[in-house]
Amino acid sequence: MLLIAELVAALVGLYYLITRNIGYWKYFSFYLVFIALQESFWHFGFGIDPNVKQNYYAYFGIPVQYLFLYWLYAFNSLQMPKLFWSCVGLYLLSYIPIELWLKKLNVLYALNLTIGTVILMGLALLEFLKQIRDDSILNFRQNKMFYINAGVVLFYVGTYPLFCFYEQLRTRYQSIWNYYFLYFLLANISMYLLFTFSFLWGTRGSK
Repeated sequence: MLLIAELVAALVGLYYLITRNIGYWKYFSFYLVFIALQESFWHFGFGIDPNVKQNYYAYFGIPVQYLFLYWLYAFNSLQMPKLFWSCVGLYLLSYIPIELWLKKLNVLYALNLTIGTVILMGLALLEFLKQIRDDSILNFRQNKMFYINAGVVLFYVGTYPLFCFYEQLRTRYQSIWNYYFLYFLLANISMYLLFTFSFLWGTRGSK
């Protein structure tokens, strides 16, 4: 079901990319296509070593998602280029202590997800405040960033505790982990549905 939601979002984004002049939102279409192709590839696996998959997501798959969202929020919607580069620098710096001293993938996940999500939380809050100030939240149905912001908060912010304390919850609090993992799936599906709605209902000029 999750893969279907990702594919639908990518196809809708691709349709709008081909048939409409959507400005910089074309990069959002490219992003959704990249996510769909990435998830489709790793869904089937093709017999690749699971450690390769872990390293791929740790060093490329997850960073691409965070960095693109920083660009979409800070550089384009908030129009704060300096904030964008500050977010990028802070996020990338989180790799240095892991590589130099710890070199543990589980620690890398926890640290990167913590820093990446905290930055994203700040950007989501700034976006929410911006929409309140310029009254664009009143026309949320046509506001592309409203749907994207709602999806990001539901998934990235809502599932942060699950991935931050993944092993502890899975090994010590199995029932909580089961419920939270169900939320992870539902929130992920909801995020890509909201991304799809941003194309279907949002207007090109909306930020």
